[in-house]
Amino acid sequence: MTETTDDHPTPATLPVERTCPFDPPPAYAELRETCPVSPLQLTVGPGDGGGWLVTRLAAARAVLSDRRFSHRNELIGLPIPPPFPLTEYQPPAAGPGAFIKMDQPDHSHYRRLITRRFTMRGVAELTPMITRLTTEHLDAMARTARDERPVDLVATFAEPLPVRVMCEMLGVPDHVREPLSEHLALLSRMTYTVEELIESCTVIGEALQKLVAEKHAAPGDDLLGDLAAGGKVTDEELVNIAWALLGGGFDTTANMLALGTFALLEHPDQLALLRERPELADNAVEELLRYLTISHLGASRAALEDVDLDGSAVRAGDTVVVSLPAANRDPEHFPDADRLDLTRSTQGHLAFGHGEHQCIGQHLARSILRVAYPALFARFPSLRLAVPAEEVPLRTDMLHYGVHALPVTWDDEA
Repeated sequence: MTETTDDHPTPATLPVERTCPFDPPPAYAELRETCPVSPLQLTVGPGDGGGWLVTRLAAARAVLSDRRFSHRNELIGLPIPPPFPLTEYQPPAAGPGAFIKMDQPDHSHYRRLITRRFTMRGVAELTPMITRLTTEHLDAMARTARDERPVDLVATFAEPLPVRVMCEMLGVPDHVREPLSEHLALLSRMTYTVEELIESCTVIGEALQKLVAEKHAAPGDDLLGDLAAGGKVTDEELVNIAWALLGGGFDTTANMLALGTFALLEHPDQLALLRERPELADNAVEELLRYLTISHLGASRAALEDVDLDGSAVRAGDTVVVSLPAANRDPEHFPDADRLDLTRSTQGHLAFGHGEHQCIGQHLARSILRVAYPALFARFPSLRLAVPAEEVPLRTDMLHYGVHALPVTWDDEA
């Protein structure tokens, strides 16, 4: 919370305490109303720069589309404690190919190499594969239920489905998928030990290096095979591109699928509306993305020069944290923003970010969710929580918000 002393706001800490599993921490609403560009307390930083927290949608879009704000990892401070105690903090610069943490022109150079597969047209070609894998995992979920209930929706459906889709798209075989999933999941936690970090990075790095070697020997008709055969990237670049895509794709869509299911089960009027009007599926996905916004720690940028941001004097070297959950609940843009409404206009939401760094996998994530939600509720019409809602374990300890598990059950259909 931000307090004012002698007309100078005291830096806020990043709000993390929730009172509802589907709403951002309530402190965001007060900040958005009283101090939408608020001084922010950083836990560690690469220099002497200060921190700022942006909570309104217009200012958020302005920061994310302004090249005066950098996405380079080595320039950005942390609004949360680091995973383990550090005597000093100097985050590394992005390695070759790790385009997510680069600015122009390097960011666009790498992004252009892979964009074709992630366009709306490219993703549309994957719909039969997504539908097939969705059916396979729903079948597996039904088989699991024959032996025991409740069934964990996260473990049986929400988590493995996006991983399988991403791996088939990139060309990652089953023997590589499992160790990658395990160790990428560890790195998505807010805390881990130095030993765990070293082990996970070693396993991921070695697995991807072996995979790249396999792609050179037999490229295949997949994204990594195309890059290996094209000869436009080095092996190091290809490993880092694969790491960036898998690291971003494994965790995010899975959490949206599970948390969105939880939200629909707890909003039976909206679930009934989706059943009655299947044409709402696309808009329902957008509204769930806006309403839930699993990137609960926001999107951070570093100011490259002094910038006046909504009347606040951001200095070169300062870290600006854009709260995507707070911006997506901005009542100036979304009337009655705290209500889940599958019929509302969701245009302009920031669930996938904004600007040059808007999530490259957004169309793929949308496609998975548009297939998976209707298929899930069609297959199990009586799907319901098997525990009280307050007993569902929330992922407040992870880089992306969601649920650790979602115990569900249903009636056997005649």
